[in-house]
Amino acid sequence: MNNQLIRYDLLVQDAMRGVVRKVLGEVAALGELPGEHHFTITFRTDAPGVKISRRLAEQWPQEMTIILQHQYSGLLVDDLGFAVTLSFRSVPESLYVPYESVTMFSDPSVEFGLKFNIEDDRDEVEAPP
Repeated sequence: MNNQLIRYDLLVQDAMRGVVRKVLGEVAALGELPGEHHFTITFRTDAPGVKISRRLAEQWPQEMTIILQHQYSGLLVDDLGFAVTLSFRSVPESLYVPYESVTMFSDPSVEFGLKFNIEDDRDEVEAPP
C-alpha cells in the first residue's frame, strides 16, 4: 500500500449497503413490514444486474424510485440484491435490484435515509500514463 490510499469512502458505502441488505432481509423473513415502516428506494435502472421489464426500462431509462409499503409481494433478498413484485398501473412487474445500483434508501416513518454515490465507469476518464 505504498502510494495507495485507503478508500474509506468505498468502505462506508459498502457498510451502508449492508444496512439495506440487513433491513430488507429481516422484512423478507418476517413476511411484512412492521408497524408503520415503509421504504423508498431509488436505483439506477441502467446499472449492471438490474432486471426490469422493457416497458419499465423505457419509462425509466436511468433511474427509478419504488416504495415498499402495502402493495408489494415476493420480496426475496440475497447477498447481491433483492427481488420484489410491484404493480405499475395495475400490472404486476417483477424487479431485481442489485444493492450496487441503489442511490437512495429511506424509511420516512422514522426519518431515516441513506444516499449512495455510484461510480459510473462511463464517466471515468483514463489517467495519463
